[in-house]
Amino acid sequence: MTPERRRIYKNRLLNMRAQLRGDVSRMVSSALSAGDDGARQNRMPIHMAEMAGDHFEQELSLTLASSKDGTLQKIERALERIEDGTYGVCDGCGRKILQARLDAIPYADLCVPCARLDEDTANQGWDEEEL
Repeated sequence: MTPERRRIYKNRLLNMRAQLRGDVSRMVSSALSAGDDGARQNRMPIHMAEMAGDHFEQELSLTLASSKDGTLQKIERALERIEDGTYGVCDGCGRKILQARLDAIPYADLCVPCARLDEDTANQGWDEEEL
């Protein structure tokens, strides 16, 4: 990979990291303050369905924030790999990750065949009915 191409990926990853950090921070703040704001604004008893809906939204926000936090960790790892010279090399087989894959997922650490194998391995033991 050329130094110019590495610089392009590094800039994309830095931009993604900044955006996701802001998203995660806002989601967590919103989810954690949602219950407090509702309690302060309205001292009247709330219908159980409303409470369940609020709880569901709070849980969803925290789940999404957790998912984005996982992506942030992958981005951090990709930035480390750029610095140590291993960016674009598959963690699974050691082969070069295709540029098209890195263009689509700049924090990818597996080539397509290894990613498929990893996904298949993770899905083993699950029945379609369980999904």
